Amino acid sequence: MLADLSAQESTAGYANGDFSPVDVLDAVAERIAACEPTINALWDNATGDGPVSERTRKAAQDSAGRWQRGEALSGLDGVVVTVKENIARAGVAMPSGTKPGSRTPEERNAPIVDRLEEAGAVIVGSTVMPDWGMLSSGVSSLHGITRSPINPDLTTGGSSSGAGAAAVAGYGPIHIGSDIGGSIRLPGTWLGLATLKPSFGRVPLSVPYQGRCAGPLARRMSDVIAAMEVIGRSDARDYTQLPPYAGAYQTRFDPANVRVAVHVDAGCGMDVDPQVAEVVLGVAREFERAGAEVEEIEPFMDDELLSLIDLFWRVRSYNDLMKLSEEDRAHVLPYVAQWCEAGAHVTGPELMDAYNSIHSMRKRTVSATEPFDLVLSPVAPVAAFPAEWPMPFNDPSQSMGHISFTVPYNMSEQPASTVHAGYTDDGRTVGVQVAGPRFADPFVLSASLWLEETLDVELPARTVGV
Repeated sequence: MLADLSAQESTAGYANGDFSPVDVLDAVAERIAACEPTINALWDNATGDGPVSERTRKAAQDSAGRWQRGEALSGLDGVVVTVKENIARAGVAMPSGTKPGSRTPEERNAPIVDRLEEAGAVIVGSTVMPDWGMLSSGVSSLHGITRSPINPDLTTGGSSSGAGAAAVAGYGPIHIGSDIGGSIRLPGTWLGLATLKPSFGRVPLSVPYQGRCAGPLARRMSDVIAAMEVIGRSDARDYTQLPPYAGAYQTRFDPANVRVAVHVDAGCGMDVDPQVAEVVLGVAREFERAGAEVEEIEPFMDDELLSLIDLFWRVRSYNDLMKLSEEDRAHVLPYVAQWCEAGAHVTGPELMDAYNSIHSMRKRTVSATEPFDLVLSPVAPVAAFPAEWPMPFNDPSQSMGHISFTVPYNMSEQPASTVHAGYTDDGRTVGVQVAGPRFADPFVLSASLWLEETLDVELPARTVGV
């Protein structure tokens, strides 16, 4: 079906004249109409006539004309994509998943959106997120609950919840999310997706923040690579950006003699489900069979580091909460408001200890992973949980014990992908995290593509809108 094509399959069809970007957009519109009432993935798709806006339709028509003239702009020309709600699009508001959030349309695109539009991509909408992106689910005071297209009873993960749901549902092949502690990779493991949290500064942002990155979610690693070829380019508006990179995001990968570390114990947080651990260890054995040097490493995180980064975020979000009127504060998701309240009475020295923990986490992560080319681990310690739960442990007094494998790579600024690697006995998806040295995004992507092709795990079936 046209809505399920990869980016490469889409552009090959355009080039051959088999179908046009308008045909694909129409197929995606039909898929949105069938799935959106259940999964609730999109924020602004209802503008204009029908399930897609006139702005989107014009982009598809313009792309069709370029393909007919043999003037395609890039490998994403005419490819249908979405971007997360907190990535600015001119004319679209950014409420950040919360009911009191802004309804004022943005005046200017974020760098990512400019790169996509310059490449001719067709942006079908902005995807939803939970309040301020501080939940690992699709629960939002503004949007309600976003549900998995695989099983609507289960979470999408978050905070790139709408992006993950849109990817599985077939709202185009490429979806851009953001990640400060696992928000791209968690939907990856709980929805059976391919993802990348890039090196910090590799994908430019209009509002950079320590640890925050934007990157692609897709059903195939080839689409993640295709997206990075466009969005992984420099923009002076991001004052934290890395030096310009003009190379390819896919290189030749040979696992022979590659130094691979593996660990299934983070040293903190939630206990790892044995079935999740076994999937990761099975991936390590695949690398070993292919000639890689595989070594199991000791945990390098601890509960104090995890609690301190959680406290740092609570103070930051409490500050945001207090900027709202009393009436607006009452409309923030109660779980998030309660989580924020723990930051109310933190002293200056305590906050500095929390801030300094970020650098301790970075030092430990870099030191532990430096001898290796790749590090394999679970993305999350558990498989998908009920869609109605804000978090897998569902208790705002607890620190974020489910991000013990992901958050270290945000703070160390290293790239980390998700590869769909298997299933639990009850059919829930399990991803493996593949991390590499800072700046080694092409190497991590190429290794992840090799792994995806080697494992050849069946993609999860969509049960919504069929």
